[in-house]
Amino acid sequence: MTPAVAVMIGLGAITVVLLLGAFYATTRQDRRTPGDGSSGETPLPPPVEAERSPPRGPVQDTGHVGIDYPDPRTIKVGDTIECQGTRSRVLGAVYLSCQGVQWTEYMLDDGSRRHRWLSVETRSGNAPGDAPHLEVLLWTPVPTQGMVPAKRMIIVEGAEFFPADRGTAAFRSEGYTGMPDRGLLDFADYHAADGRLLAFERVQGGAWNSSYAQSLPPGSITIDRKV
Repeated sequence: MTPAVAVMIGLGAITVVLLLGAFYATTRQDRRTPGDGSSGETPLPPPVEAERSPPRGPVQDTGHVGIDYPDPRTIKVGDTIECQGTRSRVLGAVYLSCQGVQWTEYMLDDGSRRHRWLSVETRSGNAPGDAPHLEVLLWTPVPTQGMVPAKRMIIVEGAEFFPADRGTAAFRSEGYTGMPDRGLLDFADYHAADGRLLAFERVQGGAWNSSYAQSLPPGSITIDRKV
C-alpha cells in the first residue's frame, strides 16, 4: 500500500466517524420534548385517572303497583273500596308523620256498627339494597277496657304481645274521622309470637284506643272513584 492510498483510507475513516457522530446527535435532539431540559430523557406519560363507577341511584319499587292493580296510596275521601269481599266507603283520612316517616290511615264505613281503618305506608327494605314495599294493614277495633300501653309485654284476650315501636306523630285529618283537624297522636305497636299486630293510639289528652291489624296484599284492594 502506498503512502497516498493509506492517507486516503485514513481520511475516509475519519469522515465516516464524523458523519455517524452527527447523525447520533441529531437523533437524540429529535427525541427531546420541548421544555424538558437538556437531559434528553423521554418523560413518563401523565398518570391516567381511574374511571369511577357511576353512583347508584335510589332504590326504586320494581312492582307493578298502579299498573296491574290500583295504587292504595291514591285512595281519596269519598271513594269506595273493596277488600276481603267487603265494600266500604272512605269517610275520612288522617295523614301522619313521625321522624321523617309518613303514612296514611283511612276511616272505613262498611255499614256495620264499628268503623275500621286501613293504613298505607311505603316501608324500606329489611336489608340494605332491598327495594321499598307497600305495607297495607286493615285495623279492627278491640276492647281493652281502659288498658294503657306498657313498655313491656302485655296480655290481650289471652295472647302475649311484645313492644315493637312507640312514639308521637303529627297529623292532619280530612273528612270525617272523629279527630281534630290537626294535632299530635301517641302510638304504641306490639306484636305476638303468631304474627298478630296490636296498636294503641290516642290523640294527646284523650283516651287510648286499640286495634288488631291484618296485613293485606296491596293488589287485593279495588277502588271505585268518587264521581
